[in-house]
Amino acid sequence: MGVTKETVEATLTQKLQPTYLKVIDTSGGCGASFDVEIATAAFAGKRMLERHRVVNTALAEEIKDIHALSIRKALTPEQWEEQNAKPAASKRIRGFRMIALAMAILCI
Repeated sequence: MGVTKETVEATLTQKLQPTYLKVIDTSGGCGASFDVEIATAAFAGKRMLERHRVVNTALAEEIKDIHALSIRKALTPEQWEEQNAKPAASKRIRGFRMIALAMAILCI
């Protein structure tokens, strides 16, 4: 039997203690292909290639049975928080601008 999403999640959680982890089985259930987004303090001071190696090393046993592993995001917890804080603020500002523009048009 192939590797499961739950197995990948459990291994990464145990070995890297992520503050955020998202694993998606993109193989249709056979366990041959996964997308991963992960934020962990284990990435601090490491470049992207080194971060990918950390994930690959953590999944060394599982990778033997995985056809494709796509690491979509490999961030420190601080980088994760920073990236996820910006869109919410940006949406509020854009929404306010749209309301202000609509009001200006109605007042003309």
